Amino acid sequence: MAAPAQRPDDLDTARQVIADEAAGLAALSRGLDGGFLRALEAIRAAPGRVIVSGMGKSGHIARKIAATLASTGTPASFVHPAEASHGDLGMISRGDVVLVLSNSGETPELADLVAHTRRFGIPLIGVAARPDSTLMKQADIGIVLPALAEACGIGVVPTTSTTMTLALGDAIAIALMRGRGFTAEDFRAFHPGGKLGARLARVRDLMHGAHELPLVAHDAPMADTLLAITGAGFGVVGVTDADGGLMGIVTDGDLRRHMEGLLDHVAGEVMTPRPRTIRPDALAAEALAQMNERKITCLFVVDEADAGRRPLGILHIHDCLRAGVA
Repeated sequence: MAAPAQRPDDLDTARQVIADEAAGLAALSRGLDGGFLRALEAIRAAPGRVIVSGMGKSGHIARKIAATLASTGTPASFVHPAEASHGDLGMISRGDVVLVLSNSGETPELADLVAHTRRFGIPLIGVAARPDSTLMKQADIGIVLPALAEACGIGVVPTTSTTMTLALGDAIAIALMRGRGFTAEDFRAFHPGGKLGARLARVRDLMHGAHELPLVAHDAPMADTLLAITGAGFGVVGVTDADGGLMGIVTDGDLRRHMEGLLDHVAGEVMTPRPRTIRPDALAAEALAQMNERKITCLFVVDEADAGRRPLGILHIHDCLRAGVA
């Protein structure tokens, strides 16, 4: 089937839409003021959750903002304003703070939710493009969006306004996140699955522990060393000194280099000394990068603070790939 013919101005249209929305973001950035700071203070002071709400396209943006807040350490939930009028107002209680999105500030479906916050003294943050709108007059704190035309060209399709609102939600979430010292490890606690969780996995999460470590003493006969390599299934064995510290490793390559008279040697004579190791708190992605760079399949895990270099575990490249680290 032949591809549909492109209109000659399609790329121009796309570029204009993106330029209009970028202009909206620039205007939003310039216009941030004390309302934004007061909103952050209200959220930080609230012992409960941030309830985010909006209708239509603003509702879709509200869902995303609530999800971003929750994933970055600020407890948050989305409440649909229409459902709120039919029982879900019970999800909003004293101690919460409510963030309501409405470009016009006159969305009728928000009325019951706004009234509920006023009845029970729940802090209300309004986000709208009209500072004199009903929402902004009722809100304890208002964040005014720049009153720019939508990128659709006919002034009715939420485009520039929703882009600005989405970016504003990200700005709130990240400011709160940085203020509490939220770390990548904290983020991973909320994202244990999927590609993102894999990228933030630590070596300690994937490594084989001490009970699976393939180790031999430096004076172990090579016959015993070969059995240790074969039995563990990692294709490598660690060689330890008298104190249990990692002196070196014996790999398949070491065996080939010492093939002649191999069984006449001990492990310490065949090993590669001072092998590359990895910290248990390093990202698994860092370990995978090291293995790819050096064309090796295993890394012993050693605490750098341990002068004796006692091995804590071993990480195989297949452990990283199975976990989705790539």
